[in-house]
Amino acid sequence: MDKRSILTVAVCVALAGTLAACNRGDAAGAGDSSGVGPIGVDFPRADSDFWNSYNKYVPTEAKDLGINLMTPTNSQNDVTKLVSNVQALTAQGAKAIVMAPQDTGAIASTITQLNSQKIPVVTVDTRPDKGGAFMVVRADNKAYGEKACKYLGEQLKGKGKIVEFEGDLSSINGRDRSEAFGDCMKQNYPGITVFAEPTNWDGAKASAALQTDLTANPDINGIYMQAGGVFLAPTLQLLKSTGHLIPAGQPGHISIISNDGIPQEFDAIRQGQIDATISQPADLYAKWALFYAKAAVQGQTFKAGPTDHNSTILDVGGGQLEDQLPAPLVTKDNVDDKSLWGNQVAK
Repeated sequence: MDKRSILTVAVCVALAGTLAACNRGDAAGAGDSSGVGPIGVDFPRADSDFWNSYNKYVPTEAKDLGINLMTPTNSQNDVTKLVSNVQALTAQGAKAIVMAPQDTGAIASTITQLNSQKIPVVTVDTRPDKGGAFMVVRADNKAYGEKACKYLGEQLKGKGKIVEFEGDLSSINGRDRSEAFGDCMKQNYPGITVFAEPTNWDGAKASAALQTDLTANPDINGIYMQAGGVFLAPTLQLLKSTGHLIPAGQPGHISIISNDGIPQEFDAIRQGQIDATISQPADLYAKWALFYAKAAVQGQTFKAGPTDHNSTILDVGGGQLEDQLPAPLVTKDNVDDKSLWGNQVAK
């Protein structure tokens, strides 16, 4: 019996917390590494440094977990392709599907269909609006918006103008981050004006909006990027070309906070180009999404409560479980912390 099996049995027997991960069948099979599956994975996109990092973690984690991983597909931020890819994976015999739907409303019917076929679905980073995934693996995205708000609010001492690059509002992540950031600003920092710019997670749209805002408001002194993986490079390029890329600590510096935690953001923090980011755990997304997919195939079930990996499983409504993984704030004070996944991968 390996470590995972021992942990599972211990949790099921003790029931000391509210988390339960109990195999419906033989508990000894919970840690079987002989090739559980096959399990299908769809990557959401290949134009983001964050998601490219996640994509690289998946095969490594699958191997470590003893999963028979099918050749991953990539839906390229297109829900129609995602549906087609899922159909192909299931036709090839997938016993479970891991996906990261960017349009959380449009994917609901597909998840419902997979449930009717008794093919469990684990979603990563996003929670479907309907449909009932076996488990959602993501971080608290409202906390992203609140942390970004409070960081910039304190940096600007409650006064100034901020450009916010909103993610796709058809995605729960875009909605959570935008609503939390906006509500926090209105409540705590009424002296700050926020220019909320819809971007659909598109770096070119963000750059164009920023250029327009800077032209009309040359005194902008803050930026919130909801996804550094797609927004960092075009934002820095524009700020440099317009003479606004001034190092932190110098007069005229624009305070910038991002979300993702990619190596490029860490380098930008070290150079004083941006001030902070919130580290989405790309490595843990891959690890725990595949763990839950394997567990689903093996017949395990889970309940809301604290986990053994520094997170909490929540019932977010209707019995939908979500494992909310930790996502730390990264600044110049802890940017070199070796435990951050962004310091463990090649740039």
